[in-house]
Amino acid sequence: MEYFDVINKRYSCREFLDKKISRDELNKVLEAGIIAPTAVNYQPERIIVIEDSELLTKLALATKYTFGAKTILCVIHDTTESWHRYRDNRDFGTFDSAICVTHMALAATDLGLGTCIVCSMDEAKVKELLNLDDRFIVDALLPIGYPKNPGKHAKRKNLDEIVDYR
Repeated sequence: MEYFDVINKRYSCREFLDKKISRDELNKVLEAGIIAPTAVNYQPERIIVIEDSELLTKLALATKYTFGAKTILCVIHDTTESWHRYRDNRDFGTFDSAICVTHMALAATDLGLGTCIVCSMDEAKVKELLNLDDRFIVDALLPIGYPKNPGKHAKRKNLDEIVDYR
C-alpha cells in the first residue's frame, strides 16, 4: 500500500475476529515499532506481547478496551533510560512510545490488521499483572488482530480548524 493509502485506511478497530495473528505478521509489526525514532536515540520503549488467554482475561480487569483481541501489545518505557529535557527534566519516554505505537499501528494497517491505541487503563493494575517495577511507565496498549468488519475514520476536523499559519 502507498503511504497515504495506509494513513487514510487506518482507524480505531474495536471488533476483532476470534483468530490470532501469525507470528510473521506480528514480527513485522514489532519491527516497525523498534525502528521508530526516539529522543537522542535512547530507545527507552519496551514492547510486551500479551497472547496468553489467562493474562488477557486479567488485563480486561485493568481496562475495558481490549475488544476481545487475541494479541495485545503493551508499550512501556523505562524512565531511567528515557531522555529528560534539561530545563525542566520533562520525561520524553511517553513521546517515544507514542511514535513506536504509531509505527506499529500503521504497519498493522498495511498488513490488513486492525488496531486501537488504548491509553485508558488502571496503570497500577497493568504493572502488577506484568510484574513491572516503578521505573516503568505504561504508555499504551495496542489490541491487534483481524478486523471483524471494515472500519472507517471518525469525522475529522477541517484543516482550518486545526492549522494556524503565522
